Amino acid sequence: MNVVKLVLVVGLAFFSLTGCDAKKNSNEVKEVHWDRDMCERCKMVVSDRHHAVQIINPQTHKAQMFDDLGCAVLWLKEEKIAWEKQAILWITDAQSGTWIDARKAYYDAGNITPMAFGFAPHLKKENIAKDKEVLSFEQVSVKIIEIKKKKMKKKMMNKKMKQGEMH
Repeated sequence: MNVVKLVLVVGLAFFSLTGCDAKKNSNEVKEVHWDRDMCERCKMVVSDRHHAVQIINPQTHKAQMFDDLGCAVLWLKEEKIAWEKQAILWITDAQSGTWIDARKAYYDAGNITPMAFGFAPHLKKENIAKDKEVLSFEQVSVKIIEIKKKKMKKKMMNKKMKQGEMH
């Protein structure tokens, strides 16, 4: 009887130590604490279930959460992430909210997104309206960097104008 109890206790201990960490030690989508997890870049709360992004380091399996694809792409560039090319990127589909591979997703522009970058992810190309341009992850990444540069240029011009008013 004591042997059975010992086997049961050891078995439960083993599964509690390994079973619970299975997802933690994988490149699968991690659990999201909606309205509590914060975007790694802008520090806003991740609440939009149709534009959230997870970037997973394939070596450590650690996930970073983002509220908008724009934040995710810029974080990779601004932080000079050495493992950027190997990073696992998950994004929620604009229609269903299910997690899809961000690098394989199809995108369209002109959507309302948390940080106003405007790119919506789609599992299927057919889910994008016929009158909209279909973009790849690479194309969207370039456009996000261009948008950021334009915003920075505009900010600098506004700052110079304000300084000119003071003199």
